[in-house]
Amino acid sequence: MQRRSRGIHQGLLLLFFQMMHVGITNIPPVTLACIALNIWLFLNPMKSSYWLCLSVELCYERKDWQRLLLSPFHHADDWHLYFNMVSMLWKGLMLERRLGSIWFAYIIAVFSLLTGVVYLVLEYTVAELLDQPAFKIHCAIGFSGVLFALKVLSNNYNPGGRTNVMGMYIPNKYACWVELVMIHLFSPNASFAGHLAGIIVGLMYTLGPLKRIMEACAGIFSFNTHYPGQQYYFSNTGYNGYQEDSFDRQPYQEVPRNYDVYTAGLTEEEQLERALRNSLRDRVGVNNGPSPYGFRIPPEDEMRRQRLNRFDRH
Repeated sequence: MQRRSRGIHQGLLLLFFQMMHVGITNIPPVTLACIALNIWLFLNPMKSSYWLCLSVELCYERKDWQRLLLSPFHHADDWHLYFNMVSMLWKGLMLERRLGSIWFAYIIAVFSLLTGVVYLVLEYTVAELLDQPAFKIHCAIGFSGVLFALKVLSNNYNPGGRTNVMGMYIPNKYACWVELVMIHLFSPNASFAGHLAGIIVGLMYTLGPLKRIMEACAGIFSFNTHYPGQQYYFSNTGYNGYQEDSFDRQPYQEVPRNYDVYTAGLTEEEQLERALRNSLRDRVGVNNGPSPYGFRIPPEDEMRRQRLNRFDRH
């Protein structure tokens, strides 16, 4: 095992600040465990990046299959870790509470492995079709492919919302594609194929057979994880519970047009604020006292006024 050289990791310090800002006790357990695992492996990497990154030559042709398991949870530097884990924090806050911790952990495990497989298939296919062997030696490392898959899943649950992508408000169903292009343009060293692989895996879950296959496997192993005893969705009165996630069971094309049932007319950032507020209310039992962890979440009327003012400026 190799350790990182000693020194100040600014990205890691900012990550800890973000986590403390949200409040450690407000972070769902699987999300917190996933972030902790990535931090631990960053500080105590199992091998150097060359022996961990994923490529067709190193993994498929040399049969070094352990890279499929290790590469998603290692990062090239502290800023790479910071951006990926902050993204994981926000997505985990929204998705884990909706899906339940056990099923969310199942999704993370499957997506982590499958994004690597799809990445290898993409790179191999392009190399063969274009007769460009260089694509076989492209090496990817990090959690961003899994995050793109989770982004597709999150957008599927909020089809009528909009996401702020570099100052542009993009409909959720197109946001991951815009982010894919923008990241490639502004950060050419980022793995385009790795991010695309994540989007494909996310679509395999939301529109394809992956979700049904996972449910079948869960049933075979008596892995009763799919729908927790209480599910949550956003409405005008905050989180509401129901026993069965009927939206998740319906085909994507049959989603009702009244998107306010799912988003309450809020953007993704405002939904996150509401999720945090409800989580804090659940823990402290009252809503009139000072907010813990030193931050204040505005009332919904004020939130809507701020949103309208923000739109007026764009």
